[in-house]
Amino acid sequence: SPFVEGDRLYRTGDLARYLPDGNLEFLGRTDDQVKIRGYRIEPGEIAARLGEHAFVREAVVVARQNRAGDRHLIAYVVCAPEAQSEGLDGPELANTLRTYLSARLPDYMVPSAFMPLAELPLTVNGKLDRKALPAPADDAYARSAYEAPQGAVETALAEIWAELLGLGRVGRHDNFFELGGHSLLAVQVSSRLSQAVGVELPLSTLFARPVLGDLAASIVEVLSRSGPQHLPAIVAVSRHEPLELSFAQQRLWFLAQLDEGSTHYHVPLALRLRGVLDRSAWQRSLDRLFARHEALRSVFVAPQAKPRVEILPPDAGLPVSEHDLRQRADTEAALSDLCHEEERTPFDLARGPLIRGRLVRMSDEEHVFLLTQHHIISDGWSMGVLVRELGSLYRAFVAGQDDPLPPLAVQYPDYAAWQRQWLSGERLQKQAQYWREALSGAPSMLALPTDRARPAQQSFAGASVPVVIDVDLTRDLKRLSRQHGTTLFMTVLAAWAAVLSRLSGQDDLVIGVPSANRGRREIEELIG
Repeated sequence: SPFVEGDRLYRTGDLARYLPDGNLEFLGRTDDQVKIRGYRIEPGEIAARLGEHAFVREAVVVARQNRAGDRHLIAYVVCAPEAQSEGLDGPELANTLRTYLSARLPDYMVPSAFMPLAELPLTVNGKLDRKALPAPADDAYARSAYEAPQGAVETALAEIWAELLGLGRVGRHDNFFELGGHSLLAVQVSSRLSQAVGVELPLSTLFARPVLGDLAASIVEVLSRSGPQHLPAIVAVSRHEPLELSFAQQRLWFLAQLDEGSTHYHVPLALRLRGVLDRSAWQRSLDRLFARHEALRSVFVAPQAKPRVEILPPDAGLPVSEHDLRQRADTEAALSDLCHEEERTPFDLARGPLIRGRLVRMSDEEHVFLLTQHHIISDGWSMGVLVRELGSLYRAFVAGQDDPLPPLAVQYPDYAAWQRQWLSGERLQKQAQYWREALSGAPSMLALPTDRARPAQQSFAGASVPVVIDVDLTRDLKRLSRQHGTTLFMTVLAAWAAVLSRLSGQDDLVIGVPSANRGRREIEELIG
C-alpha cells in the first residue's frame, strides 16, 4: 500500500510470482514479453530462474536477431565467485546453464546462448541499457569441444548449420538442437541438403542423429547406396499462358465451390502498434508487399469450370479501411465488434483481392492493424515472411530510404507450375497409392462420447481449451523423449492420440498436423 511505510506498490503490467514463503518476487513487465516461434515468453521469468543458480550473480534475458534473421533468446550473466573459482570458460558455462534451465523450463524458454559479462550495462538512470548489450560470441553457445568438420559432407553440413543458426563456425561434435535449432529450421536444413549434396533427408533422421558427425555419416550412407538425387530447379514460367493452381490451391478452390461465402479458411492477423504511426509509410509498405508477392495479387477464375490463376496489377494497392475510435468510451468493445465483423466478411475468389486490412486508431499513439488473408494465397509460414518484410519496409520508408528487400527470383505461380510438372505421372501415382494404403479403413469420424447428438451438417463452431503442462511434467516428458529419440512434440502427440483412443474406444485415429511445406530453398522467402 502507498500509505504504509515500507510497503511496495506494484504498477499495472508488473509481473511477479509467489515464493514458497508467501512473498512476491518481481519478474519484470508484461510489456517486456516477446514472441518466438509462436510462443509468448516473459524473459524476466527465465532470468529469475538463472539467478537461482549458484554460478549467477545477475542475469538478464533478451530476444535478438541472429545473422540469419531469426529471433533467439540470449542470456547475459554476471558470474558469481563460485563460477570464477571453477574456472568455467564460455562453452562450459553455456553448457552448465543450459542443462540447468532445460531441467526447469520448456525448450522454447531455454536461451540459445549464455554471454558472460563483467557487469550489466546501465543507463544514466540506472536502468538496463539494452542497446549496449554485445552480440553473443560463438563460445557463448552450448556446444561440445570444437573439432573441425571432416570431409565434404561434414563441411557442407556445417556451412548449412552455421548459416541457418547465425554462427561463425560449427564443429563435428555439435548438436543441432543444443545450438538453437528447432523443427522449422530442420525443414530448412533438409531443403538445403537436397540442393547441396543431392540427398532428400527425412526429418526423422535429423531428430534421431542431431550431432553433425553422426548426421553426416547417415548422409554418406545414403549417397553410397543411391548416389545424389537432384530435383529440377524452379524457374520462372511465362505469364502469357494460363497459370495453373498448385495442388493445395486446387483443394481450397474446390472446397470454396461447395460452400460459397464460407469464412472457414480466413488467415487473420492482429498487430497492436504503439507509438506515433506514420500512416503514409505504413500504407506504402503494405502496397509494396502487395506488389512484391504475386500470391497476394492472385485471383481464381474458372471459365468452363476449369480454374486458373490471374494476377492483379502490382499498382492496385492493398485495400485498407480506417476506423477512428478515439472519441469512443468503449474502445476495446468497439474494437472487438470490428474484429468480429472482419472475420465474418467473406472473400470473392474470382474478384479479389484476397487480402485486406483495417487500421483502427485507438488513441493518438496506439493503433490496431487487422490483416485478413484467404488461406488459398497464404499460410502460417507466410505470416512470418509478411511480418518480417513489413517491418523492414516500414523502417526504411520512415527513414526516407528505398525498398531494402532483395528481388525475388521466382514467384508462387512458378512453384505451382514446377510442382505440377514434377509431381506427375508415375511419381504422382506412387505417392497417391501410398496414402490410399496408409488411410485404407481409416474411420470417417472420431466417436467421442458427447452430451448431445452431432448436427446433420458440420458447422465448424468450436472453441479452444487451454491446457498448462507444469515444469515438473515438462521435464519428465523431455526425459522420456530423449530416451526414445523423439521430439517433445512427437511425445505429446502420442499422448494426445492415447487420450483420444481411450475416450473413443477406437484403435485407429486420424490426426492432422500442419506442415510448413517449404522443402525448397527457393520458396523459403515466398508468401503463398
